[in-house]
Amino acid sequence: MTKSVTYKEAYINSNPVDLIEETIVSEDWSYHRLSHDEIIFEIPGRWGDYRFQFVWQEEVRVLQFYCIFDMRVQPKNLSNVHELLALVNERLPLGHFEISPDEAMPTYRYSLLLLSLNTLTTDYLEELINIALVESERFYPAFQFVILGGKSAKEAASVAMLETLGEA
Repeated sequence: MTKSVTYKEAYINSNPVDLIEETIVSEDWSYHRLSHDEIIFEIPGRWGDYRFQFVWQEEVRVLQFYCIFDMRVQPKNLSNVHELLALVNERLPLGHFEISPDEAMPTYRYSLLLLSLNTLTTDYLEELINIALVESERFYPAFQFVILGGKSAKEAASVAMLETLGEA
């Protein structure tokens, strides 16, 4: 016996970017659908706006997810930033930070293998976005200290990794 599939299930299960677009619309975030397999949107954060990007690679069933900072790395700071990346990435439970090769900006990146698109839900997407936003907010000051403040990677990482207790 074959299970019938509703139109909405078939629509969403054909491309995860469709479900991402629905999630973005429900949150009332501005976005741009770059192609059938790619979408970008911005979310304001405490330190600035973050550009989020999802790219679906159907041939390998991978959903690439990026959270890009609006902060350019100058070539003179690159070695310090790479050292900071190593210090920061060892503390992340999911994903990693990198410097985007095209734009030279700090970027949180996560790849999700989707053997079945049924595993992707709105709640799951919202949690992925939340994790990226929390980690980006947590480490944004460290990148800022190195890129704009001229601090060493160790100085910047030690400040960003202090656990705050209570409220001021």
